[in-house]
Amino acid sequence: MLLASCATTPPSNPDNLCDIFYEKDGWYEQAKLTQKRWGTPIHVKMAIMRHESAFRHDAKPPRYYFLGFIPWGRISSAEGYPQALDGTWKRYQRENNRRAASRRDFDDSLDFIGWYLHTSKHQIGLSPEDAYSHYLAYHEGQNGFKRGTWKAKPSIQRYAQRVATTADRYRVQLNECREGLENPSRWWWPFS
Repeated sequence: MLLASCATTPPSNPDNLCDIFYEKDGWYEQAKLTQKRWGTPIHVKMAIMRHESAFRHDAKPPRYYFLGFIPWGRISSAEGYPQALDGTWKRYQRENNRRAASRRDFDDSLDFIGWYLHTSKHQIGLSPEDAYSHYLAYHEGQNGFKRGTWKAKPSIQRYAQRVATTADRYRVQLNECREGLENPSRWWWPFS
């Protein structure tokens, strides 16, 4: 019971980036740190996390069922906020000397997404603002993106468009509330 009380609940309004950052203490500061570290926009990283896990720390892919009703493993090793696969997560830990990083930790997960987008920018040449292409590379892997595996997957293309739409909306929202996030006394106390 104590462990369940410590679990982070998803934001109450995941469609509004300002509401997310006002509700979740420390998330905006971490988003700024990862932007500075990796040069990846806050709104793109948060849109990917929104669509990968719905901001659930314990998100996992669906199970396979043997004979239609016996649980028999998961369809992939993806886990946590970023839905990172085991091998990619281990690569991130190794390359960044972050052996204790956890996919269930928001800060570690956002840093992972920043790192992955940064490597996609350098390996593939993606613009940091191109949420559509970044999501395709995130889902298909950087080599899969280069090979164009996503071209034969219209459902992944539609999903990437949803991520891009969310990133655009998050960008506009963040521009509207950034001053309040940077100077909390301005929104918290109306007489300052």
